[in-house]
Amino acid sequence: MKLRLPQSLAARLALILLVGLVLAYGLSFSSQFYERYQTGRNVMLNNLSTDVSTAVALLDRLPAEERAGWLPLVERRNYRYLLDQPILGEPMDMKQPPAAALTIAQTVAKRFEPVFQTMPGSRPHFQVHMTLSDGKSLTLDVTPGAIPVAQWLPLVLILQLLVLLGCTWLAVHMAIRPLTRLAQAVDQLDPDAPSPSLDEKGPSEVVYAARAFNTLQSRIATFLKERMQLLAAISHDLQTPITRMKLRVEQMNGSQEKDKLWSDLSEMQHLVREGVAYARSMDSAAEPECRIDLDAFLDSLVCDYQDSGQAVSLNGSTAAVINTRPHALRRILTNLTDNALKFGGSAELTVQNTESGIQLQVLDHGPGIPEAELEQVLQPFYRVESSRNRETGGTGLGLAIAQQLSQALGGKLTLNNRIEGGLCVTVEFPR
Repeated sequence: MKLRLPQSLAARLALILLVGLVLAYGLSFSSQFYERYQTGRNVMLNNLSTDVSTAVALLDRLPAEERAGWLPLVERRNYRYLLDQPILGEPMDMKQPPAAALTIAQTVAKRFEPVFQTMPGSRPHFQVHMTLSDGKSLTLDVTPGAIPVAQWLPLVLILQLLVLLGCTWLAVHMAIRPLTRLAQAVDQLDPDAPSPSLDEKGPSEVVYAARAFNTLQSRIATFLKERMQLLAAISHDLQTPITRMKLRVEQMNGSQEKDKLWSDLSEMQHLVREGVAYARSMDSAAEPECRIDLDAFLDSLVCDYQDSGQAVSLNGSTAAVINTRPHALRRILTNLTDNALKFGGSAELTVQNTESGIQLQVLDHGPGIPEAELEQVLQPFYRVESSRNRETGGTGLGLAIAQQLSQALGGKLTLNNRIEGGLCVTVEFPR
């Protein structure tokens, strides 16, 4: 199976730090525990050697009738002494004896000639059979046990692991927080509604990144503002010579060339006006927000079209009172409705509440847009020649302005072709 790393950078850093700390802590604990085990083992074997040699020498010198009374006094937690005990176990393999058996053998082998037996049972143990000076038998029954562990040690281990987890979380949080703030600032970057500058505090690397982002944000806003000002200025200045040219054309004698020239000038003037409108849409944040009754607003818009004889209808209601920029919202819906009337002959405006906010849709019965060009038509001055040609008088700015204003109002504009034919433009606004 392929090992999969976590998707987020915070999880990956936490995993790396935690694994590294746990491994380092495990190696340190293992070395200390092994050293403690060796020390404890040596101490226990030394104590065993001293205690067994003393107890066997004492019992050997006592009269036979007094030995039974001394047995409880020399008994220990892991071994005890027995008198006249028969040999019942299996001979021990002395090539690989337990450490305790080897220590006992080295302690009593010179005088008492011990015989080691492995005893069967649920708990493994062994016996050492010795012959005292008076010929009586003495048996040492040994049940090896593990080196005792302090009761507080597991609690300390758990506490140390919790400290490691806390330190790992704190380190990852401190390392990721500036990156998260930078990512959020980039995601909220909007030249039409400048975001607050990042706080230039913290470590030097964080301060440098925050200062670079603030500079970038300022440069982008300045560049776009100058670009829109240039477009607005050019479009505005072109209106004067176009108007003079139209006045001169009016003074010409009637002819087919005059009509063609007048048509071209009218198209140029319309294009210039749309350019000015697009430039102004980039500065839509200048319009103050106000509360409006959305249903009444939409009904007024549709009634204006119906009064002029246009086939525009409204379906649905929301009963919502919202904060918005009414002129920008009207411009969005007007552009979309005009497009629907121009290319489909009629427009159907629908409104409904959704889980995330309010959804507005403008539907038409026109030729639609090729799927490959649904994203491109939102670009300024882009036109679909096959279905929406120049004879309609379109400039390629209607949808671009609608999208720009939708983003300025915090909404999202999407295009989809209807199954039954025509185009569906959806604008979703958060509640």
